[in-house]
Amino acid sequence: MGDLDGVSASQVHPKNWYPIPLVFCRPWGKLPENVPCHPKLADFANCMKKKGRGMSIFVSILDGDYHECAEDAKAACKQLSTYIDYKRCEGVAEIVVAPSMSDGFRGIVQTMGLGNLKPNIVVMRYPEIWRRENLIEIPATFVGIINDCIVANKAVVIVKGLDEWPNEFQRQYGTIDLYWIVRDGGLMLLLSQLLLTKESFESCKIQVFCIAEEDSDAEELKADVKKFLYDLRMQAEVIVISMKSWEAQVDGGTPQEESLEAFTGAQRRISSYLAEMKEKAQREGLPLMADGKPVVVNEQQVEKFLYTTLKLNSTILRYSRMAAVVLVSLPPPPLNHPAYFYMEYMDLLVENVPRLLIVRGYRRDVVTLFT
Repeated sequence: MGDLDGVSASQVHPKNWYPIPLVFCRPWGKLPENVPCHPKLADFANCMKKKGRGMSIFVSILDGDYHECAEDAKAACKQLSTYIDYKRCEGVAEIVVAPSMSDGFRGIVQTMGLGNLKPNIVVMRYPEIWRRENLIEIPATFVGIINDCIVANKAVVIVKGLDEWPNEFQRQYGTIDLYWIVRDGGLMLLLSQLLLTKESFESCKIQVFCIAEEDSDAEELKADVKKFLYDLRMQAEVIVISMKSWEAQVDGGTPQEESLEAFTGAQRRISSYLAEMKEKAQREGLPLMADGKPVVVNEQQVEKFLYTTLKLNSTILRYSRMAAVVLVSLPPPPLNHPAYFYMEYMDLLVENVPRLLIVRGYRRDVVTLFT
């Protein structure tokens, strides 16, 4: 058993922690002929290597019956494998057949990998096209996947603007901007550091934006984060933004115009969706239903979520329009909000930000300071 000791040890020390991405190849839209996954996903997976270490697991799901689709799955797996090699990405391909994408993903997130070699980060593309292509099943699937990752304690990185992700020869200038909202075990910091080690991003500088509720917390927060970065030997500019001053600006001025437009659009769509839900419930004499289960909708809470997201999007547009890439914390799907509402919050969050990584960290530390 000696050989397996390393594999089965349950805790990895943060110093030895490195990303093992589970790259979810669901395209959420059309891909070119004979391309089994989004061409930039492999480029992105390569950006997550720590000192060249790390293997990615590329996974796709075929909807259908296993007995009928087993041969198709083998062929698809071979095609995906060849493609990963062609993209010079160290990784393996897995194709799973399942009755639905949600079932397939739930199985994968529980079982994929061995002991310590289990994937620890789920990487996927943000489904930007869902509204344009009227893919009404996407919100529930997307929210289901995020919730499964939270339950399985996997970190999540969702890439918005994957089409524009640079390959290794496209040099980026400017900044890598982190919007630090929750302590996430250091994953956002780690990702920004990993990006800096890649040729395309090595000329960039890191900026950390901390969001403070009150003006009075700002200085303290800034000192706190600066010390944290210093202990990690990380070079970064720290900028504190207070939400109170944001509201003063809004009363005196306006948030970014596009943000406000997106906000009122989302508000309008959510209220008409809610009206339909209510009408349907009344018509059928059932409780309020969403995504196949009864929900209680707290309309003030929905408003508050939308408003908070508006503030964040407007702040990102104000400070990070020219950033090479922006990283922001992933808000977990609030309980009792229909998946469609969450998709609206997310769309508002990513509105007009060309390249965005939405990150949900780990419940455990991935950088050494906390140990």
